[in-house]
Amino acid sequence: MREKPIRILHVIGRMNYGGAEVMIMNLYRHIDREKVQFDFVENWSERADFDDEIENLGGKIFRCPHYNVKNHFEYKKWWNNFFVEHQNEYKIIHGHLGSTAAIYLKIANQNNAYTIAHSHNTNGKDLKSYIYRVFSYPTRFIADYFFACSVDAGRARFGEKIIHNAEKFHVLNNAIETNKYAYNAEKRKLMRNRYNIADKIVVGNIGRFVKQKNHVFIIDIFEKIYEKNNNSVLLLVGDGELRKKIEEKVKKRKLEKVVFFMGSQENVCDYLQAMDVFVLPSLFEGLGIVAVEAQCSGMPCVISDKVSRECIVTSNHVSICKLTEKADVWAEKILSLINSKRSDSTIEVKKNGYDIGTTAKWISDFYQEAWNR
Repeated sequence: MREKPIRILHVIGRMNYGGAEVMIMNLYRHIDREKVQFDFVENWSERADFDDEIENLGGKIFRCPHYNVKNHFEYKKWWNNFFVEHQNEYKIIHGHLGSTAAIYLKIANQNNAYTIAHSHNTNGKDLKSYIYRVFSYPTRFIADYFFACSVDAGRARFGEKIIHNAEKFHVLNNAIETNKYAYNAEKRKLMRNRYNIADKIVVGNIGRFVKQKNHVFIIDIFEKIYEKNNNSVLLLVGDGELRKKIEEKVKKRKLEKVVFFMGSQENVCDYLQAMDVFVLPSLFEGLGIVAVEAQCSGMPCVISDKVSRECIVTSNHVSICKLTEKADVWAEKILSLINSKRSDSTIEVKKNGYDIGTTAKWISDFYQEAWNR
């Protein structure tokens, strides 16, 4: 019997609040850490949101240079040195950072490690997304195994051949603590009283302030909602590079008294309780795990046609609206769902494979089998 847990090395940009990062931490909290431990290589020099918790759970954090093309050889050298310093310590490398996966996973393979590439998103259509696809493309010929949060996300990054290979590809659901997100009338009342919105129509979104999440359009939509019903407020939970730009737009539209910027929050489940309708007009999504969380809380959702249909996991009202539709159409759809009855949807979410306990057990077994090979 193995005395020490096997150590899995996760490679990621930085462990801040975000869909992929939250998913990893959910697994880490629920996995049997006497059998499997997580360590991390972060491609960032500063401390991240989850770093303290990682270290408290027994994980180690390493920091490699932030890749910028110019430091290509420095980046490769860092990884080569890493495997020299940690010879035979890491037999499994789980790569979440797609842009440089073709570099570090290839070096890992050369050092006899078992390599996993994990896709957390579909493709955008801007220049940044195009460059990402170019850099990430060789990964499909390098990794030993492939995970994705949805079939769409797997297809976008790895191609048709990989996703149809059952021996090399698996959709790993972004599972959640279903009981944590279950509808809670008392918590709802508490949160709405805390922010003095008890009698308001509360529209909400949770997500990083980046182009993909389409906050610009969220403000357009809410402006139309407010025109139709001035008893409405908007809760925006999250942070990011475009937050200041969105705050300026809110001021320009004179909505600053009814749009609440909540920043990054560890207890997003509590904020979901306070909302009446969840809106997700993303330009693209690997899955849209926040929509799963919203459904688990019994809330109706309005999502864009660019969000994977795989995120629809309950019979709660999930409306799909095209991004080509005007903000006014979205507003009407959202207002039509305001009086939807909230109920506990945890059983449905579990049945559809999104319970963290089940997923943590599955991946623990997967890691141990791969290690033993």
